[in-house]
Amino acid sequence: MPLQNRVDPFGLIHAVPHRGLFLGNRGGCFHTSERLLKPIHWKSKQWIICQLEFKNRRRVVMAPGLYTELFFLDEATALAAGHRPCYECRYSDAKRFRDALMRAGVFQNKPAASDISRMITGEVQDVLKGRTEREDIDIEAIPNGAMFALDGAPVLKWNDLAYPWHFGGYGTPTALPRRATRLTPRATCLAMLHGYQPTIHPTLQPAANR
Repeated sequence: MPLQNRVDPFGLIHAVPHRGLFLGNRGGCFHTSERLLKPIHWKSKQWIICQLEFKNRRRVVMAPGLYTELFFLDEATALAAGHRPCYECRYSDAKRFRDALMRAGVFQNKPAASDISRMITGEVQDVLKGRTEREDIDIEAIPNGAMFALDGAPVLKWNDLAYPWHFGGYGTPTALPRRATRLTPRATCLAMLHGYQPTIHPTLQPAANR
């Protein structure tokens, strides 16, 4: 049976066999010695997106007492779920993301990683806790590379088309709706509008050429 460690664009964690392009974590360990998730699916607001391979490091997934490894289809998925690029294994991407946030005016001075996490991850945590609801907005306000929900299902906006999201990749694109429920956090959307382009799973490319 697959472990419950695959994240969808809503920030929810599932047990499916797919792995995807990126690894990540949520600030620590929130699984049991039996490799089952505890009731709260994060340890802090330090939700990060990591490379699958870095300096030949090897890990046993969900080892006792170590951070809970999570997997994402691609970076667009991880960003929608409330994660940000890691400052260790993805340092250049983390700087590009930070700089885009500053260009967008989200931060006036250079923010610490924890400042970014509080804003971006904090938004998603509030939704998952039921404290706030997701924003329903005009589709034109959602940038290229961001995710939205349509009829309860996650969709990627890419090159003025709507690509349905699945754990294994993206489906056949359709026309964009006029309005939709934004999944990607507001500050992350602003970073995309100001130059940050996320890595997209290659299953989107054949569909884009149809």
